[in-house]
Amino acid sequence: MIISGTQLAKEIKENVKTQVAEAVKTYGRPPHLVVILVGEDPASQSYVKGKGKDAEEVGFKSTTIRKPDTISEEELLEIIENLNRDDEVDGILVQLPLPAHIDEDKVIETILQSKDVDGFHPANVAALWQKRPCTYPCTPKGIIKLLDKAGVQIEGKKAVVLGRSNIVGLPAAKMLLDRNATVTIAHSRTKGLAKTAAEADILVVAIGKPKFVTEDMVKPGAAVIDVGVNREPETGKLCGDVDFANCESKASVITPVPGGVGPMTRACLMENTLECFLNKMKKNNN
Repeated sequence: MIISGTQLAKEIKENVKTQVAEAVKTYGRPPHLVVILVGEDPASQSYVKGKGKDAEEVGFKSTTIRKPDTISEEELLEIIENLNRDDEVDGILVQLPLPAHIDEDKVIETILQSKDVDGFHPANVAALWQKRPCTYPCTPKGIIKLLDKAGVQIEGKKAVVLGRSNIVGLPAAKMLLDRNATVTIAHSRTKGLAKTAAEADILVVAIGKPKFVTEDMVKPGAAVIDVGVNREPETGKLCGDVDFANCESKASVITPVPGGVGPMTRACLMENTLECFLNKMKKNNN
């Protein structure tokens, strides 16, 4: 079964849209998401455009702040601080990656935890690992929703996460652990990687290498979640970290690229923005 992230994302956004309409009646305004885009990287521009479109679809107020890649770190941090102080801004997202002269960790730490819709702030990361209320990172949150939608049993299963980034790999592993899976975290240089991957009931691949996972790395009947978005060197076409054509018949469920995890990441961003807005409004009205 091919898991359609596009269809599930549509359902999530419809639910968010309904809640936004109710929130406007209650609080007098919709959630406001601000996205900061630095530079003119085509992929980043495409992502930001998609996020803006989704925000408008669900009824958010959406603002994109565009800055050249020559912006200083100090100026970028000042923009974020001003947004932190603006009570009409509910969610702040800085599109990554940033130019090399800007410290991404410092930028992420500057965003208020209560406005961190990406779930990257150290306080949100700590809360995730401590099983406390937090904003879940969008992509790992989308992965879990896709598995649930497909009816994949997580509890008691062996999950292997290929990739150890703070954005996808590590939080995805933690969220699978919290659902009582046995989790192994690996990376492209893990010794005996093919054997490790082929033992997984649930294989999550976020390794950043086109068609890295081949048929021999997939256990028959496994659920395969492909987070990668790459370009085929020969054709320039979009592809994932998994060789889809090679692995599709081996897996019980598998996500395509595009149309799998990507739409879910954006839909979960809409959910997170709404949650940040509602949490603030409820706190202000208590």
